[in-house]
Amino acid sequence: MSKDRAGHWEKVYGEKGETQLSWHQGDPAISLELCELAGITKSSGVIDVGAGTSRFAARLIARGLADVTVLDLSATAIEGARRQIGKLSDAINWVVADITNWTPGRAYDLWHDRAAFHFLVDRKDRDAYVNRLRRALRPGGHVIIATFAPDGPEKCSGLPIVRYDPESLGSTLGKGFSLVTHRRDIHHTPWGSPQSFQYSLFLRQGW
Repeated sequence: MSKDRAGHWEKVYGEKGETQLSWHQGDPAISLELCELAGITKSSGVIDVGAGTSRFAARLIARGLADVTVLDLSATAIEGARRQIGKLSDAINWVVADITNWTPGRAYDLWHDRAAFHFLVDRKDRDAYVNRLRRALRPGGHVIIATFAPDGPEKCSGLPIVRYDPESLGSTLGKGFSLVTHRRDIHHTPWGSPQSFQYSLFLRQGW
């Protein structure tokens, strides 16, 4: 795990409450819509990468899914998420790890990432992420990745990011991922500032 990267996010989640985080989202409606389009069922295995204190995993559990994993490099974020959802947290598999050096132990039906991938500005980190994605997502599975859109912010949490549209994101993921659909979204931070996002749903082809 990158100590600098982990240290940054431990500090952020240790010092700020949810309503002080620009990416805080009360209702992950677009992610849930794309899950339905991906054909996720109660028996599907889902991993939420770079989840922070997202409510996405808890919403899946509330919908009856029993195989949900949350991965984040911040132990503080994980602990905050667990406290936030209470007893539902017992039904989730929690993993503290840096996605760029995590070792997947199984395959999932859906990989979800809202606003983690765009922080990987170095190609070696992006390549490492895609390597883990390929290892952890079964052929025929789906991946949802949300990033800042081309007209979105150039930085987040004081860090540079890479902005994507669905086509450039698909090119970065490489061969074997086909775009199913995408959504544009204007996310409003807790203090009302608009941020332009894109959400892309890809199918991992069976090879």
